[in-house]
Amino acid sequence: MRRHPARLRADHGRARSAVWLTIGALAALPVAACGSGAASSATVAAAPAGAISISTGACGGNWHLAAPGPHTFQIYNAAAASAEVELINPATGAVYDDIENLGAGTTDPMAVNVGSGSYAFRCLIEDTDSITGPTEKVPGHTPGETAILPVTNNDLLGPAAAYHTYVTGGLVTLVSQVTTLNKAIQGGNLAAAKSAWLPAHLTYERLGAAYDSFGNFDGEIDGRADGLVGGVNSPDWTGFYRLEYGLWHGQSAATLAKPSAQLLHDVKGLQAEWPSDQVSLLDMGLRTHEILENALQFQISGHDDYGSGTTLATTEANIAGTEVLLTELNSILTPRYPGLPAVRTWLNRLQQEIETTRTSHGWTAVSQLPESTRQAIDAAASQALVELAPIADITEPRRQ
Repeated sequence: MRRHPARLRADHGRARSAVWLTIGALAALPVAACGSGAASSATVAAAPAGAISISTGACGGNWHLAAPGPHTFQIYNAAAASAEVELINPATGAVYDDIENLGAGTTDPMAVNVGSGSYAFRCLIEDTDSITGPTEKVPGHTPGETAILPVTNNDLLGPAAAYHTYVTGGLVTLVSQVTTLNKAIQGGNLAAAKSAWLPAHLTYERLGAAYDSFGNFDGEIDGRADGLVGGVNSPDWTGFYRLEYGLWHGQSAATLAKPSAQLLHDVKGLQAEWPSDQVSLLDMGLRTHEILENALQFQISGHDDYGSGTTLATTEANIAGTEVLLTELNSILTPRYPGLPAVRTWLNRLQQEIETTRTSHGWTAVSQLPESTRQAIDAAASQALVELAPIADITEPRRQ
């Protein structure tokens, strides 16, 4: 399940900004905001010419745009601590764009397609209450970027609790299936073990959003041989892929008995620990993209095929895990993300492309597929990832 060492974040705000890097012919007349008293002692150097300044005493000062259109604001942090700066609809609090982790004394651009309407900057500086600056009304009747209502920790508590319950049920099934797999191996029935391996592995893969909460158990249960001294011959290699390699490369039941017993021990340990674990609220949205991203890199590519030829079955399990998350987040996403129907369209398309590879004999290894079929699966997965990308930013819990 954990396939990539880096935790990648789909930054929708930065993606939107990239579209509007050219500064429009708009007049911006910023006035640097100044704090007073204790706040002034916590400030740093003055704002660069033309920048909109934020501090612990004020947010954004006075600024003006003569007309709607693409515009790049230069935001300067005059406070002594890092800050998050948002451009918002002051009536609703919905966010047009933001800059995260703006360091003290630094300036970052915020590129926005500014439409007609009311705008204000909101500043969230470390260890201070949020500050909303003056409202600026941009004239005309021209639409601009769509503001997104911020998501709070409270909004995500219900979906996270529901997902925790989902994983709890999945672990019950997993322990039962791995018990069956282990019994077959310990009894020397390797044909039965082959039949039992895939259902158990797919159950684990459907729990994709929780892997970071599984700690060391994930590497023990579902780790690859990559990076281990000796590779597939490493005595430290354990888990599902270790058993797959052995079962489909002619290893004996006696050879597989120890890693099989270890897998059962590990999944039982995970089940025992899970009630005290929590799913990160930030991960709820982040994993909607990461699960499929990892599937494209390691399953659809065939990288994680250790002999059974079932990486596309694993991809289907990953799609199912993504859809569970989308279901739990549906009430949050529906009013905030117009692209949500496209997400489901492309996940369904990917599912259909994968199903065409199944035969009466079962799954086909990716390496055995025609190039045109592989390209169609790659294309569907890639487009699904494009549609999923904004969700991490939309569902990122924000301070209020």
